[in-house]
Amino acid sequence: MTLPRDYRGQTCALSRSMEIVGERWTLLILRDAFYGVRRFGEFAAHLAVPRAVLTDRLAVLVEAGVLDRRREPGTGRREVYVLTPKGIALWPAVRALTAWGEEFYAAEGGPRRVFRHVGDEAPLDADGRCTGCGTAVPVEDVLVTPGPGLRTPPGSPAVDADPVTAALTRPHRLLTPLLTPRLPLLPPAHPVTAPSGRPTRGPRP
Repeated sequence: MTLPRDYRGQTCALSRSMEIVGERWTLLILRDAFYGVRRFGEFAAHLAVPRAVLTDRLAVLVEAGVLDRRREPGTGRREVYVLTPKGIALWPAVRALTAWGEEFYAAEGGPRRVFRHVGDEAPLDADGRCTGCGTAVPVEDVLVTPGPGLRTPPGSPAVDADPVTAALTRPHRLLTPLLTPRLPLLPPAHPVTAPSGRPTRGPRP
């Protein structure tokens, strides 16, 4: 039996969802969007993703209504990518996959980042509940903080080389725009088929 090239002809809800978020890089782009990353250059710098691939993935997410592309206020020509309500609804999936990865593939020393409840700063459990008060914490009340596995101390060259990584060495509320030094304007590439070559380094967690 020949497997189809995509899931668009299938009626299974999971298959149709995979058509949007199942490509390599897509979930990492969404994770960074929850962190507050909005600019093309920031996604590219933090993920080390080829520009053409990033352009393609962002276009798919915009077309699917998961991200909204808009002009950044006060800049005139900079575009930013912001999660829509449809995109924000993916938070439980992103959180659950992160928890699964931390359980079975944790970095040496523990998780690199910890999700906490803004109200009492207690960590969330695998189901997204605050371990302090038991509340099912909505994404807008989640704080991402450095975890014990984040070995690189703030101020080191390895951190400062990437503005997103540097900004995330401090507690940050999800969905709040991440304040980073302005990168040079890096326009998206023209949409093309994703290249087969791999980037020289992998994405940062």
